[in-house]
Amino acid sequence: QVQLVESGGGLVQPGGSLRLSCAASGRIFSINVMGWYRQAPGNQRELVATITSGGSTNYADSVKGRFTISRDNFKNTVDLQMNSLKPEDTAVYYCNYKPPSGYRQVWGQGTLVTVSS
Repeated sequence: QVQLVESGGGLVQPGGSLRLSCAASGRIFSINVMGWYRQAPGNQRELVATITSGGSTNYADSVKGRFTISRDNFKNTVDLQMNSLKPEDTAVYYCNYKPPSGYRQVWGQGTLVTVSS
């Protein structure tokens, strides 16, 4: 069983920065995809960014150029550096772990990011 623990959310002013971290523990496949998703009130959960164990990244158009995802395969952590934050980035951010096909993906408990003056 894999568990994900997120940290780093909070309140930030528009234009500010935050860094989210997610630590995975348990039986982790060496080949996997980890990422961040978010859900704003009244909206569906949406992809923010993903990164494969090989380092390939994918970003939502809305965050390209502002957010950077990174991971440490040795420590089983994935981070999301968020710069130039906007009020529309306000959401609960969830860490996600996708193992190879046939195994169940895992979600973190979520961390709230609020961008407001």
